[in-house]
Amino acid sequence: MIIPSSTATRRSGFALLMVLIMAGISIAILGGIMYRGYTVALLNQRNNDYNTCCVAAEAAVEKVFANMAWDFQSYGYGMVSSNLTGYQNSYPNEDPYWNNFVFSDGNGNGNHTYVSFFTNFSGMLPSAYAGKFTTNAPVYRIMSNARLANSQYNVIGTAQEDVLLAKVPLSNFAIFYNGRIEFSQCATMVVNGAVMANGTNGDIYVGTSASLTFNSGVSCCGTLTAPLVDGLSSGWTPNTPSTWNTTFNAVPGYATNVQSITVSLGTTNNSDSHFLIEMPPPGEDPTSTVGQQRLYNEAQIILLITNNYITGAITNPTVQLKLQNSPNGQVPGNDPSPVTLTYTNASPSSLSTNLPFLSLTNTSYDQREYDTNIITQINVTNFAQWVQTNATVQGHLPSSAGVYPTILYVADRRTGNAKQLASVRLVNGAQLPDNNGMGFTVATMNPLYVLGNYNVQTASSAVNASAGTTNTTYTVPAALMSDSLTVLSSHWSDAASFTSAYSTGNANYTATDNNTINAAIITGTMPSTGTSGTTFSGGVHNLPRLLEDWSSKNLWLNTSILRLWNSQMATNQFRNPAGFNPAPVNGYYNPPTRKYSFDVNFINPAKVPPGIPVALVPLRFAWTVPPPNTINYTNYAHN
Repeated sequence: MIIPSSTATRRSGFALLMVLIMAGISIAILGGIMYRGYTVALLNQRNNDYNTCCVAAEAAVEKVFANMAWDFQSYGYGMVSSNLTGYQNSYPNEDPYWNNFVFSDGNGNGNHTYVSFFTNFSGMLPSAYAGKFTTNAPVYRIMSNARLANSQYNVIGTAQEDVLLAKVPLSNFAIFYNGRIEFSQCATMVVNGAVMANGTNGDIYVGTSASLTFNSGVSCCGTLTAPLVDGLSSGWTPNTPSTWNTTFNAVPGYATNVQSITVSLGTTNNSDSHFLIEMPPPGEDPTSTVGQQRLYNEAQIILLITNNYITGAITNPTVQLKLQNSPNGQVPGNDPSPVTLTYTNASPSSLSTNLPFLSLTNTSYDQREYDTNIITQINVTNFAQWVQTNATVQGHLPSSAGVYPTILYVADRRTGNAKQLASVRLVNGAQLPDNNGMGFTVATMNPLYVLGNYNVQTASSAVNASAGTTNTTYTVPAALMSDSLTVLSSHWSDAASFTSAYSTGNANYTATDNNTINAAIITGTMPSTGTSGTTFSGGVHNLPRLLEDWSSKNLWLNTSILRLWNSQMATNQFRNPAGFNPAPVNGYYNPPTRKYSFDVNFINPAKVPPGIPVALVPLRFAWTVPPPNTINYTNYAHN
């Protein structure tokens, strides 16, 4: 008799049930995994769409920034403010790819970008421009929304950027050149401020048998090397850093191949920038982009000297003095009612009565230029007194109303023979016009000569209180702008310059005193045309030209050196002076111990000399990703 086994049946059924349960769990897990994968895929796609849209919005913002930066650097603030509608109508449309996106300005306007003035900023600039400042610079807010035209998610990406249009006074730099800077063969030199070689040919040359120390950042648009120049090689080996005798104490020490910065209009091109000190052509609007930058239009007092022809003979010159105020804060050159005083056949006695600070009879010989200087000589102390007491000046530029002449523009346009050079000379300049602390600048299209101490005391200080030192406490903000600059010692003699040739130790050419100049120097040079001693620019240390035996004397230069153009009037090449080896041909000076120092006053916005050219620096100042359709989101980060 066979007895059936119920245990085996139950076991088989249990196993099937477990299989079905496990299969169900597996299906549920698989479904969960598939759903999770689908959800993740959706989220990833939404995230990808969002990122893509944010990048598209950023492209819209950057397109506006690029156009705004171009307008600012080419034409100034006025062009930017007048072109806001053009920026707002701008969005990426240069390629069919952008048809995949729908752009808006967050205010419901399609194919638009939000652009609006936001605020003004004064203060120090971000780290890329450490140590530089700007004042009253406009900040514009740019914002864009973007979404994919055919996306099922309708995700909106955003980008918001605040753009700072900064004007940075070039006196923030210790040394700024448009073009190559040559420290080659300099005497011992310590540079405490920023150095930049800007624009085309913006290289820096170092290498000296003495020592060269940079305590701040050094940058150039080209390369930094130490080639052989000036026909000299003793004491160092070209292009061997271990023998350059050059120390970089900043971190980083130097940067090469940096981006050029635009200085006013066109001044990264040395052939164009000289216009800043030239007279405007007839009919030029002083409120135009170019007109506003000319020192002629920025000046409150203009002094013009021209020949006076009578029956073909040159007699006493004609002098024209022009006073121009700043109507409604505009450039003084736009004064609708300037005062012009004209003195024809201006004899010495006439000038003594009417313009007691001016002399037009001085001449001297410049052994570098091989020219006789026909000099417009300005006694600075007498000028300051005349401005304060002359009824005509006070009537148009009343100091009682807080109006002060801060810029004097001088142009000597007398013509002579091929060996005569019209020039301007400043004497008795130890104390400058106070101008209520606003500063005093002399600008001229001519070669400029400064005789004796300059800007070394104030009305409240002792005589020469800031002479022979780096302490510039007793000075006013000052600048010297010219075709070239020559420093003459207090012992200079016009008569001696004609009667004997220069030689070391010649009493007629010996500087008997130490001298000090406290002013920013904005001028030109003749650039190197080769590597020999007669084709060298003279280097940074010879940018202030000299004509005497300064051996055993000190020349203090508390300054900011801005070389913005090639000299166009004083055009003879530098030649090695007496005391150099190899012996020079036609030496004309022996150098002093140059006590060069960057005047730290110039990094104080309140002490920038009048008329200083500026770098036009558009900066991405702050950025964020705001919520969609939000135009005043403030949770952003600064550069």
